[in-house]
Amino acid sequence: MIRDEISVSIQTLRWKCIESRVNGKRLHYGRFALSPLQKGQANTIGIAMRRALLGEVEGTCITHAKFENMTHEYSAIMGIEESVHDISINLRGIVLQSDPYGIREASIYSVGPRDVTAQDIILPPSVRIIDTTQHIASLKESITSDIRSQIGKDRGYRIQSPNNSRDGIFSTDAVSMPVRNANYSIHSYGNGNEMQEILFSEIWTNGSLAPGEALYEASRNLIDLFIPFMRAEEQNIDGIDNWNGYNMSLFPFSHISTDTEKMEEEIAFKHIFIDQSELPPRVYNCLKRVNIHTLSDLLNYSRDDPTRIENFGNQSVEQILEVLQKRFAIDLPKKKFQFH
Repeated sequence: MIRDEISVSIQTLRWKCIESRVNGKRLHYGRFALSPLQKGQANTIGIAMRRALLGEVEGTCITHAKFENMTHEYSAIMGIEESVHDISINLRGIVLQSDPYGIREASIYSVGPRDVTAQDIILPPSVRIIDTTQHIASLKESITSDIRSQIGKDRGYRIQSPNNSRDGIFSTDAVSMPVRNANYSIHSYGNGNEMQEILFSEIWTNGSLAPGEALYEASRNLIDLFIPFMRAEEQNIDGIDNWNGYNMSLFPFSHISTDTEKMEEEIAFKHIFIDQSELPPRVYNCLKRVNIHTLSDLLNYSRDDPTRIENFGNQSVEQILEVLQKRFAIDLPKKKFQFH
């Protein structure tokens, strides 16, 4: 029974991963459940989450390719089975993973005859190839192939207009979508006015992100989109007349109150789990044993008295402080821990 498989609390929303598998380097699958929800809430969340997963999660891809002495994207290359267009499509499909932003450059230098694959791409240190076996081109003769490319990080699918370039640089359609597909379904239970719902979400990714990571990033991006509405409440906008002309000067974002900023931080910290903070496994397990699961939970404690946590010493505290400062630019207060 579904209800028996999922721990349902009538007080607190809980989500859990109920299935996770890797079907290949470029196909990861995850199934998640969120409950308990009131009637209608599951559909509201499911629609928003699916759109955010498909359109708001960032990915890395090749955006431009340079072929020497080529002026048209459908040009044939002597000694190579594929045309410029075919190679550009193959480069577009290369699954990449990167952390920093900005445009970076890569290159492919090969001598035929041989098959050129993703493992032949020379990348900057900040970029990683998920599947090195992806095909790029087939060199049929003893020739040299030198292809330069640009790599960018973005979101969504950006279609490029045809580009015939004199210097051999061609734009490729940018497929910056780590999530290949996302579905949701709803299970209702209960009777009459006490009907409740469970939301099931299925996520398929290309391997550059795990499904759970994609779910976290999509959730964070949805929260960011709604923050302006929280700020608008601070401006005491009472009636529709104030919106005539949609004057954005009604929202002086540079003068947001400290209370609103604090509220935004608290919301964000509640959605950052400590297992995503690059803490050592031993430190993570110690925190989990005392019910510290999110960054918000951790910030309720301080750093002066770690001895009440079993196997938790000064070195563990220093590791936590280093991660908090490096990733979030925050610190723990110096008063004693308040353990429950």
